[in-house]
Amino acid sequence: MFGAGAMTNAIDEIRDSEMMFVIGSNTTEAHPIIAMEMKRARQRGAKLVVADPRKIWLADMADVHMQLKPGTDVWLLSAMANVIISEGLYDQAFIDEHTRGFDSIRQKVKSYTPEEAEQVTGVPAEDIRTVARMYATTKHAGIYYTLGITEHTHGTDNVYSLANLVLMTGHLGVRAAGMNPLRGQNNVQGANDAGATPIYYPGYQKVTDANVRRKFEDAWGVSLSPDDGLNLNVMMKEMSKGNVKALYVMGEDIVISEPNVSRVEAGLNRCEFVVCQEIFHNETTRFADVVLPGACFAEKDGVFTNSDRRVQRVRSAVSPPGQARPDWQILCDVARACGYPMPNYAHAGEVFAEYASLSPNIAGISYQRLDQNVAGLQWPCPDKNHPGTPTLHLNGPMIGRAEFQAVDYRPSAELPDNEYPLILSTGRTLYHYNSATQTRRDPGPVAKQRGNFIEISKRDAKIYGLEHGERVRVSSRRGTVEAEAWISPRVRFGCIWMPMHFAESRANLLTNDEGDAVTGTGEYKVCAVAIEKIKSNVAQPVELANS
Repeated sequence: MFGAGAMTNAIDEIRDSEMMFVIGSNTTEAHPIIAMEMKRARQRGAKLVVADPRKIWLADMADVHMQLKPGTDVWLLSAMANVIISEGLYDQAFIDEHTRGFDSIRQKVKSYTPEEAEQVTGVPAEDIRTVARMYATTKHAGIYYTLGITEHTHGTDNVYSLANLVLMTGHLGVRAAGMNPLRGQNNVQGANDAGATPIYYPGYQKVTDANVRRKFEDAWGVSLSPDDGLNLNVMMKEMSKGNVKALYVMGEDIVISEPNVSRVEAGLNRCEFVVCQEIFHNETTRFADVVLPGACFAEKDGVFTNSDRRVQRVRSAVSPPGQARPDWQILCDVARACGYPMPNYAHAGEVFAEYASLSPNIAGISYQRLDQNVAGLQWPCPDKNHPGTPTLHLNGPMIGRAEFQAVDYRPSAELPDNEYPLILSTGRTLYHYNSATQTRRDPGPVAKQRGNFIEISKRDAKIYGLEHGERVRVSSRRGTVEAEAWISPRVRFGCIWMPMHFAESRANLLTNDEGDAVTGTGEYKVCAVAIEKIKSNVAQPVELANS
């Protein structure tokens, strides 16, 4: 909609915010450094609104906590748009100069009244009006979101709805404002920038564009497919059908992190050849025919690009152990073994130089410039004299005119029923990282959080006869796991929450792999489950300290 898939504003701009709208992001636990900037802004007087089904730690300091029902984001955001439009709070000058399609939104949101939204979302109509007015009338107001918005079958619709709010209020191209997706892991932004996606070559150049394809064919000396590839969710489903013959997995434990993981395991068993390139053995390497030992971040040179498009140098602190080597060296040797004459790069900087030469967004970034700019450079940086771009879209959307996207609310793919009466959402905690391949090897995080648990409301716990710390069996249509029950004020009645870090109690045995129609992202945030108590002795779980 805007012309770039990344944070529109720099992380350090957060401290100058006048309002922060945090939705679908447990920022203090998943992005603690960014959360520190939010806390600083709050202490300086910025308004804070949190929209989340859980009472996350940021909600304790928020002006308004909109504790919506899981999966009802489109209703909430459309009702906010209804208020902004019906009360004339939109920025007509920005809309006229920089957008198209506003009338489609004006018509679409008429039926999404705050009163109707209250019935669907559970958020009071007056809170919806208050937040809509606050957002529309505050100049330096930024939206911050992450997987709580995208990990739905209607995740793209959620993002469209947020972008509509940004456009109708003119919060694009403004410092300490904009629309800011917080990436789920370190260098996810950099991986996407470099082409780790089935529809783009490096620099977000479309695979289906004949001119782009010709440029890369000339550079690499090979013929390239004109067709998009498979997204990860579709790839896993095709693998379970026997249609993926070989799989190369780098730095991801898909047997922990993918939804409906029983189907993933079945696919790995059917796959004829599986390669894992890793720093440790994990659940996925059990299925590998070959494990290639890669170097970790502290053992190799390169660059990371963080959430706000900031490219920074990384330098090796120690040598890789044993046979471990930097990933780019391994990949080059694999390519040569397959018969491709990969160039003999002398160091990682030469690989980056080739990448920059083919990607207009980073054409002005080099190792030499990064060595001189310790804070890094933010793309777009099109030439060697360009200073980088902290705030995107300063002169209007990069795409020219941004187009509003009218969407209808669609319920989640799987809702509670008599057999599975509770909604499960999954996520991350402060103490463990992603699939916990690294953090569960360290005694510090393990001491803080030994094993898996569910958060359950006091009201639901009473219904199921649960005491704090008792073990429960959690079942969905896809699998069953055991965990401790933690009675918590953080979750809504009718909902439970579970982290995804624990191999012996994998939350993703339960989750639904029904994917978003555009991105394929699985619906980790809403699936129907049932629980039952399995023994009565009460353990003493370690309580999380407030961050």
